[in-house]
Amino acid sequence: MARRKVRIGIDVGGTFTDAVAIDNETYEIIAQKKIPTTHKEGVAHGIVLIINKILEENQIDPSDVVFIAHGTTQATNALLEGDVASVGVIGMAQGGDIVSAKKETAIPDIELSPGKYLKTSVRFLDTKAMTDEDIRNTIDSLKQDDCEVIVASGAFSVDNPQDELRVQKIAGEMGMMNTGGHEITELYGLKMRTRTAIVNGSLIPKMMQTANMTEEAVKDTKIATELMIMRADGGVMSIEEVRKRPILTMLSGLAAGVAGALMYENITDGIFFETGGTSVDISVIKNGRVMIKYAQVGEHKTYLQSLDVRTLGLAGGSMVQFQDSKMVDVGPRSAHIAGVAYECFDDAAGMETAKLQFISPKEGDPGNYVTVVDQNGKSYSLTLCGAANLLGYIADGDYAKGSKETARIAWQALGDAMGVSAEEAARKAMDLAVEKLKKVVDDLIYEYELDPEMITLVGGGGSASVLVPALAEKYGSDMSWRIAKNAPYISTIGVALAMVRESIERNVQNPTKEDVKKIRRDVIEKIVKAGALEETVDVSIEIDGEKGILRALATGSTEFRSKEMNQNVLTEQELGQMASDILKMEQVTCRFQAGRWSLYEGITVTKKLWGLMKKRQQRVAVLDREGVARFKHENVEYLKFNKDRMDDFEEFLHNNTFFSDANASIPRVFLFYREKMLDLSGMQTAEQMKSIMEEELSILEATEPILAVAFS
Repeated sequence: MARRKVRIGIDVGGTFTDAVAIDNETYEIIAQKKIPTTHKEGVAHGIVLIINKILEENQIDPSDVVFIAHGTTQATNALLEGDVASVGVIGMAQGGDIVSAKKETAIPDIELSPGKYLKTSVRFLDTKAMTDEDIRNTIDSLKQDDCEVIVASGAFSVDNPQDELRVQKIAGEMGMMNTGGHEITELYGLKMRTRTAIVNGSLIPKMMQTANMTEEAVKDTKIATELMIMRADGGVMSIEEVRKRPILTMLSGLAAGVAGALMYENITDGIFFETGGTSVDISVIKNGRVMIKYAQVGEHKTYLQSLDVRTLGLAGGSMVQFQDSKMVDVGPRSAHIAGVAYECFDDAAGMETAKLQFISPKEGDPGNYVTVVDQNGKSYSLTLCGAANLLGYIADGDYAKGSKETARIAWQALGDAMGVSAEEAARKAMDLAVEKLKKVVDDLIYEYELDPEMITLVGGGGSASVLVPALAEKYGSDMSWRIAKNAPYISTIGVALAMVRESIERNVQNPTKEDVKKIRRDVIEKIVKAGALEETVDVSIEIDGEKGILRALATGSTEFRSKEMNQNVLTEQELGQMASDILKMEQVTCRFQAGRWSLYEGITVTKKLWGLMKKRQQRVAVLDREGVARFKHENVEYLKFNKDRMDDFEEFLHNNTFFSDANASIPRVFLFYREKMLDLSGMQTAEQMKSIMEEELSILEATEPILAVAFS
């Protein structure tokens, strides 16, 4: 009998280190483990400890581990705490660019958090007359300023990085850690590129030390596969890449949870809530992809691509503020911050009576946060978790399940002060929290052009059930929701299932067919260096005509999945039922099949104005053979064609293109064939689209079928 292959994910937090082992074929959770984070002995010690426990307790042979990754808050914490290296900046330019480049590379100390700074020292060289001796003297000067890392940043280095590479080579020969602006981004904007390189450089010494220790520690467990590290954009990269670009691990803790929602919960379009004790992180998944933005360090923008996460001070432990006989707010302080126990958990089991007591959780906070004191003089906080338990939102067996009885006693003390029942007081608190949440969700729906009827609200984290059911109730029956399986471990699961990810951005106005092909080749080369097998790589291209940016995003895996093709295949009837549930339509029809893909369509016609007017609603979903929707949208046109009938596709594209006096606007297009989905929605012209198709479809035989969907 063949042994099962295993994926291991490790999430190193400030308090606990979590780990999961997952079956590589079925995604079944084999084991979950939690230990206190080993700050004193070092993070690497804790990683070895938890890996060995997982292996030993579940009889997993190290040779059966095909993927191992860990997420860490170390880079984020280093920046927040100011635990970073001093950076020496060498700006460079020549001729007419010197004046502006000298100004743009003169980055002063960067404030990371109140009172915490990233120290910089800046020098400038004219590259037209620059000698190796000039470079060495400049580096020696920066060393005298106690700089630990050299950042080389030259004007237009994204076009030609030879000057930066020359400085980096000499810095390396002089024993100095170094980085260059071109290594982080290929976008113009010297000031922002220099700032991003400075942040990256400041993290190199600490992260390199940790990377070396962690890599050796994992090798000691006899696991042969390469250790991967979580990135800020929801992917993973090799530990060698971490040594060069540690900035990419910044904010990766926020990305792990949504990676879990994407891979483990198979969300196509949704909003994910990772809810802990103090805060909730809210992020968007659209067309099976996470939404990305540029991150800030302190008050400064960088070219670091990170998950677009909106964080609110609302969670399971959020406390209530009460003033002048009114509940005035919920949060942002939590019972954890205040150091007070929850009113609904085991600590409160003996509560028989409760009397209000107001506190200031931290120095400088208002003194109107509500706690109660029981008959023995013990203090407990009123929390959203207690309110959710009292109102019946928390199911039996849920991580946040607590005692309704003690929650009712505690909340009645507040209810008495308000002249209402305990349940009414709890409802008021929940309503205040939900209104805050709803505002953020409404903004995300508008910003990312989501259809509320087509998205799913997904709760993750230990307090997922505290907020998501009540929010869904506010939206009504049109919006679906669910709590993720193994919600408290969803971040760790996300680390275990994350794909290798790389991206390239270039400033290209009106990119040509050759520009598109080149960026595709370059991003594939980059992701393979980051640890992905080339045969597993998918590439999507986006063109931002307004900003003149050409983007390529590549995702891939570190290993082939030899999953049996028929292992979880659904019957035609089961697929139809899944499509009906996904599209929220009773009647759906399978229109086409190609490879692993089935296209389902649902149409409803409703009458208005006493039957004088009719409204037609059409929705389409493309499901894989396991019933996972990889695409869903309203008002879609579709076509099935063979590779040798490209004329059919060109006619389809033409028929769905909007022509005006100014230009032709092509539709957004997705293709489905064999095991692949090709996202062409970022193309601006038919020529660009055809150039990508020419590359991607070259593997197909002439008569192989392809599904195309198009929408405006």
